[in-house]
Amino acid sequence: MTTTLAPRPRGSRRTGVAWLFLAPFAIVFLLFTAVPTVAALGFSLTDLRGTDLRDPFAVDFTGLDNYLRLFQDASFLRDILNTALFVVVGVPLTMGIGFVLAFALNTGIRRLRGMFRVVFFAPVVTNVVAVALIWQYAFNAGGTVNKVLGAVGFAGPNWLDDPNLAMPVVILLGIWRNFGTAMVLFLAGLQAVPQDVYEAAALDGAGRWRQLRNITLPLLLPTTLMVSVLLTVFYLQVFDEPYLLTNGGPLGSTESVALYTYHQFGSGALGTSSAASFVMLVLVMLVSVVQFRLLRPRT
Repeated sequence: MTTTLAPRPRGSRRTGVAWLFLAPFAIVFLLFTAVPTVAALGFSLTDLRGTDLRDPFAVDFTGLDNYLRLFQDASFLRDILNTALFVVVGVPLTMGIGFVLAFALNTGIRRLRGMFRVVFFAPVVTNVVAVALIWQYAFNAGGTVNKVLGAVGFAGPNWLDDPNLAMPVVILLGIWRNFGTAMVLFLAGLQAVPQDVYEAAALDGAGRWRQLRNITLPLLLPTTLMVSVLLTVFYLQVFDEPYLLTNGGPLGSTESVALYTYHQFGSGALGTSSAASFVMLVLVMLVSVVQFRLLRPRT
């Protein structure tokens, strides 16, 4: 008597092939994202310092003490306000400049669209360290900006050493680096709007402004949501600009939460640094949820 094995279901074979292709990403994700995240969460609940790494068993469990200490730290509270300022000022200006440029490229000289797209997108891919060095020279006491102001009769200040002026310079660098990303995304959204809709509106007597208000902006809401979330996440985690231009100074006026986390890590307070990073993660999640709640129903 012979028995035959039932053929293996095709669905399970496809599942095995799918997992085979997902395995490299899953391994990298586990090793470099999931495991470090869980470890950092554990560190945030201890008094771990850099000197304790030689003897991990000497570390004490402190619970939420690091988090409570953070919100009693005037420097950390100041850095939350600084980060909020980055978001409140940087996101609308970056989106506004990106949309205006995208709209101009979409309706202007289309033969030169490719060239202008490359020119405006260049800051996104330019080396930020080199750019920061140029900006430091341009905005110091004897830099290019003050020379231009002096030529028209104004005495320029030392921008990066003034607590009231350093923040606008840092935010301006962030806007300069990111408006190209917003422009490209908005341009893709504008090109996806059907031309038939504009033609029908024009036949009904709708002018350019009315088409922009009643057709373009409503149909761009999905793109607007994506751009706002991406830029908000960037500005909430802003690090390169304040670190390279001012290192958080003067007097902590440009220090962000990400830079505070870095400074705590550099000083050996690994538990406090881990707690600050998770506070930043919660802030990013909360702001993203609010944005989706506000914009997603209308999309």
